Amino acid sequence: MARVAVVRFPGSNCETETLTAIERAGGAAVLLDYRDTSLQGADAVILPGGFSYGDYLRSGAIARFAPVMHAVRAHAEAGGAVVGICNGFQVLCEAHLLPGALLRNAAQRFLSRPVDVRVERRDTVCTFDYAVGDVIRIPIAHGEGRFVADADTLTALEAEGRVVLRYVAVPGSDAPHNPNGSANDIAGICNAAGTVVGFMPHPERLAEAALGSDAGHRFFTSLIGRLATTGVAA
Repeated sequence: MARVAVVRFPGSNCETETLTAIERAGGAAVLLDYRDTSLQGADAVILPGGFSYGDYLRSGAIARFAPVMHAVRAHAEAGGAVVGICNGFQVLCEAHLLPGALLRNAAQRFLSRPVDVRVERRDTVCTFDYAVGDVIRIPIAHGEGRFVADADTLTALEAEGRVVLRYVAVPGSDAPHNPNGSANDIAGICNAAGTVVGFMPHPERLAEAALGSDAGHRFFTSLIGRLATTGVAA
């Protein structure tokens, strides 16, 4: 059975939902502490949502120096699967495992609401069970979710097909389009191999049909399925 580690930093608050989502998808979930120095044999690691270190200085800026991040970085550089959700995405960018940065939302307000996003890339470690073009509604909850990057980086991300999720306007939808003002409507990106993925929406908060939708469940079945067939990579 695939083992997926979830890291708890001081201020993380989505680790329980993430651990449950992994188990619901058929994986073995392992909770790691930010002071750990290994992934305890995990095949993949998820950096969950929350407010690591209170988001002091800048979201994810302190978490990138946590002891466990040495193991996360080594795992990523060896081709292992690493997924960052919301604050985890911010940590991945601060750690330079993904390009760009997440700044305060354009409206300077914390946003907590459903959004519509389109799956732009299927061959990543956590989107294989979706089809390119699938539009799903899942929640966001962040004050610093506006993705930015310099012009060359944005051009490269688009040219290399590294945008994984994009905010879209759905006719008749009550969800605002690109609510945080992200460049190119980007909600999530990946590395070139599709093994390191970060995005702002929270699939773990909508991964159970009893909640009214399980739109996020396939992020986790994708991860568990890919680990079962390939070991570590997408």
